[in-house]
This record gives sequence, structure tokens and C-alpha cells, in this order.
Amino acid sequence: MIWQSSLPLLVLCSSLLPGLIIFALPESSVRIRTTLNLFGAVTKLALVAWMVWDVYQGHQFETRLQFLPNLDFTLQMGPLSVLFVTLSALLWLVTTIYAIGYLEGSPHRSRFFGFFSLCVTATAGVAMAGNLLTFLLFYEMLTLVTYPLVVHRGTEAARQAGHTYLRYTLPGGVLLLIGTVWLYTVTGTLEFTSRGFLQTVDESQHPALIAIFFLLVMGFGVKAALIPLHGWLPQAMVAPAPVSALLHAVAVVKAGAFGVIRIVYDVYGAEFASQLGVTQPLAILAAITILYGSLRALFQDDLKRRLAYSTISQVSYITLGVAIVGPIATIGGLVHLVHQGLMKITLFFCAGNLAETLGIHKISEMRGVGKRMPLTMAAFTVGALGMIGIPPIAGFISKWYLGLGALEVGQSWVVLVLIASTLLNAAYFLPVLYIVWFCEPDHPWCENRHFDNSETNWTLLLPALATAGMAVAAGLLASLPYTPLEWVRFITHNQFYQ
Repeated sequence: MIWQSSLPLLVLCSSLLPGLIIFALPESSVRIRTTLNLFGAVTKLALVAWMVWDVYQGHQFETRLQFLPNLDFTLQMGPLSVLFVTLSALLWLVTTIYAIGYLEGSPHRSRFFGFFSLCVTATAGVAMAGNLLTFLLFYEMLTLVTYPLVVHRGTEAARQAGHTYLRYTLPGGVLLLIGTVWLYTVTGTLEFTSRGFLQTVDESQHPALIAIFFLLVMGFGVKAALIPLHGWLPQAMVAPAPVSALLHAVAVVKAGAFGVIRIVYDVYGAEFASQLGVTQPLAILAAITILYGSLRALFQDDLKRRLAYSTISQVSYITLGVAIVGPIATIGGLVHLVHQGLMKITLFFCAGNLAETLGIHKISEMRGVGKRMPLTMAAFTVGALGMIGIPPIAGFISKWYLGLGALEVGQSWVVLVLIASTLLNAAYFLPVLYIVWFCEPDHPWCENRHFDNSETNWTLLLPALATAGMAVAAGLLASLPYTPLEWVRFITHNQFYQ
């Protein structure tokens, strides 16, 4: 029992301790730093894998430490926590390999990888938080440790992006704190439960609960990039590609979306939130964000900014699925937490490969690049088609369940939003694929046509191919046991809609 209660702490320490050691390493200690990075990432993934089977059998791992009067520091590994922490552990390992190759020879690598490890520690804490107080602590830790990653290059543009990031996220944290304290004064508890803990609150407190809901959603909405709180995300694209991948697929935006999931299901309960009338406005806001992000992506020539606006749109699918309130829509929203991560990290890896290998940052510079980097662009194509929703890639599964879920609960307008979004996705991705594969190159790199057999460093290429393969496998093998879809079905039918 002691071993089981210690496992959540060990998951945290597997990235925390290597990160603290890495800070103290000189820049020349490349081998030691690489070993610590990979050891921490592999250890975290192994510990999470250890717990998956037991959680599936109904066991729960919990670490509870006294923190404040009547409020404990609590880490729990239930089915929902396993979903998010497994995603973060798996993609951290892949991103670590990518970052080692991407930053080879760069300055300040010990600082980068130290904060990189702390970022993943905070993300794991967000995933495993057993109450809203613990969630808030790790959520704000995530804000602080990602700032040095955003400004890592030290340029004026990077500093401006970092300031913008803090101008959005710190007030968001204040809103969360106000909402959390107010909720505690109303209920006397902040513990997450599978169906929410507010159903027994006196009806006279319902107006207060509505106000608290919107305070919390606004706080989480900053990192989830809900309109009009999204402005920091495109600016943060000046960060190195591994940071962009981490922000979009694993850490910051996913922490915001995960916070919305926790509030709707584990604090309010989906049915009670619907009775209060707060889910329909949230669904409308998510739909507006989906369409707005896609429209803005259409007009971006900078590749990473186009991907950033795509993220604003795609992450809101998660919020939309949660806000529709129905088991099938919930499956679509939750599984997109994983599917979007696999597809978007692939796209950012490929964008980083283009920038690092050929100096390409703009879509207008990508003509014919498929001839120079066919494997990288094949992975990019998988990610792009998945975002559009082309089967059998994972994105199709998400959209299919969201559409069915909307029809199940009589929200047919959502289907129109999904159709419009899909057409917009195609409008901003298909032209990129066309110029990549079917146009003649007109970039300085094409002057030397005696290309090497290796299109880029293997530490940059393999992660992109691996995550692209995962995105295909998650769609093609969706009905097999332990796939993201089957795990989300397990969560939905055994935790949220029993």
C-alpha cells in the first residue's frame, strides 16, 4: 500500500529530479545531460505504464499530504488522470529526443532542459491533481516554468512574446484563484468526484455557482485559447520548435482544456452544469473559437503561426465535446485531447525540420520541398489530413463522435459547425500540400540538387515519423483495447455517465 501511495509522487520526481540536476550542469556536459533527459522520460513512461493496468481494473493510486486546514495536497491516478498523464509522458519522451537534436550546439541547453523537465513535471501534476487546490498549484507552476522556454532565444521578439504570455496567463491565474476561494466558501470542499460535488448545494447558491463557473472557465480559457483570450498563442511561436510542440500538444493549451474538463465533470457534474444553464454558452463560445481560429489560419503565410491558429480551433473541439453534455459527444471531446496532440506535435516537428535544415519558415517558401524532404513532408501530410478529418487518421474519429454526440442530444447546429470547420481546415492545409508535392522548387536550397540520402538529422526525423504513425494507428486501430478511443469510452461509461 505504501508503494501504491508513492507512485504518483514518483511520477512527478521522475522529471523533477533530473531537471534540477540538469540546471547545475555545465554546457559541455552533453552526455550527462542527454542521459538524464532520456532516463527521466523513460522512467516516467514506465511508471505510468505500470499503473495503467491496475487503474483499468478499478484500482486508484493516491498520495495525500496535509497542506492547509481541511485542504490536502492530493495526487490521484484514476482513468481520466491516466489518459492525460500517459499522453504527456509519451510525447515528452518523443519531444526530448527531438529537442536533443534540434538544440545541438546551441547555447543555454542546461537552462532549457531544466525548465523543459519542470514543465513536464507541472503537466503531470495537473493531470494527477485530486482536488482543485492541487490543480491550481501545478497550473500556476506551469505558467512560470514555460515562460523561460518561450523567451529562450533571448531576442527582442522572444521577450515581447514572453511578456504577452504573462499578460494573459497571470490574470487568468487570478481569476482561477478568486473562483477557487469563492467555491470553497460556498461548498467547504474542493475535492474532485466522478459526478461533481455541487448537486447538494442549496438552491439559493445557484447564482453564485454560475458566476464561479464562468470565473473558472475564463481562467482556464486563457491557456485553452478560447476567444477572446487566445492572443498570446500566435505570439509564442517565436520559441524553438520543441517548445512550440510542447505548448500545443502536451502542456499549456492541453492543461487549459483539461481544466475545463475537470470543472464540467469533476466539480459541477455535466448534468448539474447543464441544469444551471452554463454549458450552452460554453458550447457556443467553443464553436465561435473553432471557426475564428480556422479563418485566421487561412491568411497566415508563416507556417508556425498558421499552425498556432489551427491549434486555437482544434483545441476548442475538446471544449465543444464537453459542453454538449452527452456520452457520445464526451467521447469525441476527450479522445481529441489525445488525437490532436499526436497530429499537432507531428506538424510542429515537421515545421522545425524545415526551419532547422533548410531555413524555411513561410508557406510561400515551401514550393517543391517534398522533393527535398519526402519523409518529413509525408509526416506533415499525415498530420494535415488528420486535422481535416480524413479517415483513417485519428482526427476523423474525433469529429465523427462529436457529430454523432451532437445529434444524440438534439444539438444539430454543432454538425454545421463541424462541416464548416472541416472545409476551412481543408482550405488552409490542402494548398500547402499542393505546393509541397506538385510545384517546382524556387528556393535557394534547390540550387544544389545533389541531395544527401539523409534529409535531416535522424533525431529530428524519427520523432515526426513516430508521432505520424501513432496518429494513423490511433485511427486505424481505434476499436482495439487500450487505444485512446477505448480508454475514453471506459472513462465516459464508468466515471461520467454511470
